[in-house]
Order: sequence, then C-alpha cells, then structure tokens
Amino acid sequence: MTTIYLVRHGKAAAAFDEDLDPPLDKTGTRQALAMADVLGPKGPLPLVASPMRRCRETAAALEHVWGSPARIDPRVSEVPSPSENLTERREWLTGMMGGTWSDPAALDLLDWRNDLLAAIDEIESDTVISSHFVAINTIVGALNGDQRVISFRPDNCSITRIEKADGKWRVAELGREVETEVL
Repeated sequence: MTTIYLVRHGKAAAAFDEDLDPPLDKTGTRQALAMADVLGPKGPLPLVASPMRRCRETAAALEHVWGSPARIDPRVSEVPSPSENLTERREWLTGMMGGTWSDPAALDLLDWRNDLLAAIDEIESDTVISSHFVAINTIVGALNGDQRVISFRPDNCSITRIEKADGKWRVAELGREVETEVL
C-alpha cells in the first residue's frame, strides 16, 4: 500500500486578494513545525511541494528534520486564477469555490485538475505533499466521486491521508477541519 500525506500549507501572511505569493506568518511557521513533529518520525519520505512560497516554507520544516530537499512540482500548486488583479481574484475564487467541476466557470480549470490528479496517480511510494486548500479538495473530491469544488475545509497544516491499494486511490482520513475564511 502507498500512502500520500496531503499537507495544507501553514497560515499565510496575506490573503488570496492581498498578495499573489505570500510567505507564512509566525503562526504558519509554528504550524509547519508542529506538522513536522507529527510526520517527521514517518520519514524520511519523498517530499513534494507546490512552487508557491507558503508551501515551500511549510515543506522546509520537514526538509530540516529529514535533511533532504523537497521536489517542487507545479502540478500540485494553487488553483490558477484567470487574473492577477487582487480584487478580481477574490471575486473569482468565491464564485468558483461554491460550484462544481461541471460549472462553466470550472471548465477552464479542467487541465489544471487533470494535471493535479495525474501527479498524484504517478506516486508509487509513501510521500508528503505540501499543497493548497483547493488542490487538496480537488484530490479528495475526485477520489470520493464528489463533483463539488469544495467538499471539506482542511485547516492550515492539517494532514489528509490517501492510500493506494490494488492500483486504486482512496481517502483514508481527512485532515483536521476548521471554519475559516480561505480568502
């Protein structure tokens, strides 16, 4: 059996409509260290991170524990916004997150979704992935046959575990959830 630990990045220093690529804030750094305390004894494992700064900084906690660098994979990155205008990004994300993958607004994201799912399917050994709220939801939704873009609310540095047995991925355990404003 192969296990992937999907880690949502730690708390960012700025929201989706405030900065295109914010770092972690002090709370996010503490969350990343706490996550490394939980996952550290399981490794060293291959470590994959989104190229976004907050995911790389989250992965750095495990890089330090395991003494090996994360592999950066753009396929596990944040859902791509159609605009870099911060106000437009917030409006777009709010609408998109309330929909399904068959909605017209999501059709432009199907290549991103397919690439993300292909990245997961290629993994053959236990791995940790530092990624994003919508990306983790996309993986969980696909494995559960749920067409909603958002099916649960993973907290910062929560760990969602998926497993592959007999060639099929399944959700083994959802990460800790929180009612939080993602934007």
